[in-house]
Amino acid sequence: MATDAGPSKPPAIPPLDIPKSDATSRPRANSKAKPASAADPVLRNALRYTISAREYETLHKYVLSRSRLLRKRAPSVNAVEKYMDGGNARRGSIAERDLDRGKGKGKEKAVSAGMSRRRGDGYNARAIRHALRVFVATGLGAKAYGVILARIKGQQETGISQKKQPLYKSSTLRLSLSLSTILLLYRLLFRFLTRLRIHLLDSSAAPFRTRNPRTSNTLTSPYAPAIGASLAGLALGIYPSAQLRVTVTIALMFRALEWGWNLFEDEGLIWGWKTRASGKGVIKRERPWWWGSWMLQPFACGQLLHATLFDRESSPAGFVNFIWKNTSTYLHSPPKNLPVGVKWPGAWEVADDLAQTAKLNWPSFVSPTLFPNQPTLPASLTAVAPLTSQAHPLITSLSCAILHPSDPSCLRTYLSFWVRSFPRMGRFFLLFYTILALPRYKMLYNSPIYLLNKLLSKTFRISTFATGAISTAWASICLFQNWLPRTFLPTQRFFLGGFLAGLWAFVERKDGRSIFLYSARTSVDSLWKVGVKRRWWRAMKGGDVWLFVVALAVTGAVYERDARAIRENQWRKGISWVRGTDFRDWGVDEDEEEDMHAKEE
Repeated sequence: MATDAGPSKPPAIPPLDIPKSDATSRPRANSKAKPASAADPVLRNALRYTISAREYETLHKYVLSRSRLLRKRAPSVNAVEKYMDGGNARRGSIAERDLDRGKGKGKEKAVSAGMSRRRGDGYNARAIRHALRVFVATGLGAKAYGVILARIKGQQETGISQKKQPLYKSSTLRLSLSLSTILLLYRLLFRFLTRLRIHLLDSSAAPFRTRNPRTSNTLTSPYAPAIGASLAGLALGIYPSAQLRVTVTIALMFRALEWGWNLFEDEGLIWGWKTRASGKGVIKRERPWWWGSWMLQPFACGQLLHATLFDRESSPAGFVNFIWKNTSTYLHSPPKNLPVGVKWPGAWEVADDLAQTAKLNWPSFVSPTLFPNQPTLPASLTAVAPLTSQAHPLITSLSCAILHPSDPSCLRTYLSFWVRSFPRMGRFFLLFYTILALPRYKMLYNSPIYLLNKLLSKTFRISTFATGAISTAWASICLFQNWLPRTFLPTQRFFLGGFLAGLWAFVERKDGRSIFLYSARTSVDSLWKVGVKRRWWRAMKGGDVWLFVVALAVTGAVYERDARAIRENQWRKGISWVRGTDFRDWGVDEDEEEDMHAKEE
């Protein structure tokens, strides 16, 4: 963002003409002394850090001017601009004036627009105002979320029963303070480092660059402001170490890695280059058609299935409960004629006994119907005795006796799962995607056949993926016990079964990216907890905060290198807003403006 102009001299200030004191002179009859209002500084600061001049103009136009009482009491738009401006027009720095003259393009214009004073609205005032708004919005949002969640769970009196904590220990307050502090520090650091880089690139700083080559190369790097401003992420430590902080860190890290991958692909660093058909020049190789985010799903499903059985506390409870509710074919409800005093095993008890069966190297099953006088189960598997006691006499595998005791055929059970679960899955996802399509009601009016066809095809693919993944995960348990030796990967075969289940993601590879990334993030979180539990690695205190800082640095560097590597338009606008350069996609808007000018010429 260096400018080509050389160092400019500050404008010469003319000498002030101080009038001579004249005791006999009197003011003119029509001149009135301007009263000094003591409330002006207070009002000016209150307005400056609450609302911008443009927002006040809109508010005055549509709200304040409609009421006669408010119109008389509220200050005018011009008065508000003067209040925010402080009564005098401050001169910007040399670098800012050069950038405002139009010597920068793209992100340089974005930085100049964010730094320059617009209608009495300074950069620092906007930063503080936006930070205050984030503080209030996140506080109200977190409070509302807690109330709604408590009512959904039927815990309206949770706040009364819980022990009251001091205000400084409130998680809601600390979350709001953390996010607002991150935004404020990021903007201030980014502005400071950007201005420092501009001044160091000026010809007047040549002696400093000569004396300190390494320091100047670091500070004048185009990535220095973004990487330096990422230190604002340390304010995430204000929020207590909890699952929410880890979830936010993993989500941002996945985004940063995805955008970095896109950047490497765009620059040909992954798939390489190939010679043109004409033999002149080279072109970038395209991504293979089968490559995509769906390849993360097999590894994520394998890890999650293994963690669910052997590390229950490290598995995502909500994700697993969704699977339990849609597995009625393999997880059976208690019969109506269950004798009194007999405890029917639940889903988690069945999972625990399957894990114990694997640790015992998959012992053989002895039917209690054919051999009533022989022990049919080991002592550690008595929880599933109500299931195995009614197992079909032809069943010889213990896993089959636990998962489908009334049917000796694993294939018939697998097909029965599809017949029962697929329609239920289809109804659920059809309702879900229909609700998501409500904002596009205009398309329903203009192209109803297209929208209906798209909705049904998406529902069919996602239902096939979900049904196939869940059924394969359960059927693989019986498959491996029947075809693999007892001591061959007794516990690791659950990961293999989950891997096979995740291959169904190929069906939804075009539109299931959000699902695959969610599964991958959940798997990474679970894997980290499993590793800490089994002492594969040690948890570093505040490690998630430092990982958040690294994710911010990678995101800023990718945005500075090529904003188009961030495919989502809203994310590009959001990063621009965090930097203090308005909610605008600068790179794309600049290209569109240049194309329009070229067409006009």
